[in-house]
Amino acid sequence: MKNTNFTEDIAAQNQTMRRYYRLQSKIYDATRWTFLFGRRRILKLLPFPDKAAIHILEIGCGTGYNLSRLARIFPNARLTGLDVSGDMIAQSKKNTKSFGERIALVEKPYTPEETAFANQVDAILFSYSLTMINPQWRDLILKAKADLKPGGAIAVVDFHNSRFGWFKRHMGNNHVRMDSHLLPLLQSEFTPLVEEVKPAYGGVWEYVLFVGKKM
Repeated sequence: MKNTNFTEDIAAQNQTMRRYYRLQSKIYDATRWTFLFGRRRILKLLPFPDKAAIHILEIGCGTGYNLSRLARIFPNARLTGLDVSGDMIAQSKKNTKSFGERIALVEKPYTPEETAFANQVDAILFSYSLTMINPQWRDLILKAKADLKPGGAIAVVDFHNSRFGWFKRHMGNNHVRMDSHLLPLLQSEFTPLVEEVKPAYGGVWEYVLFVGKKM
């Protein structure tokens, strides 16, 4: 039997994200570069040759920033971006228009019930999205594992933790959980290829980069 409370939590989370990004979608790229560290580097850490004809899925694709860069790094790749925010998808369509049908954009949440990608994706990217996906972040990491082909790669760059309670409370007010909670599950479910925890702004907070392989 489906857990009604859990389903309601997911629906509430999705609605919260839609409201939050209604305004943020307009200013996201102009403001987020100041603290979304590691976004460019994680793309270059994907363990595939430049010319590989691979399928890359990004969960929480936002304005299409990563998808556009991935399209240039991997010119033969097919890319799919999912985002629960219609406003973000609209911005992403504008920003990725020049790549045509190589980039598919879908306005929908990534859920354990999704079957379209099962064992069909070469790489799945979560870029500053998992710490905002609460309470179902664990389920989506496991879902990503199920959707990857054998030997496929998961790539995660995200907030990790902060030694300052005031900063964690501030981030919590912006729907971000910072409890070092992502890395242990990623390490247990994937063979780590890259795992780094880096300081930001003199150690006010930390961010994590993780690339792991499905065996």
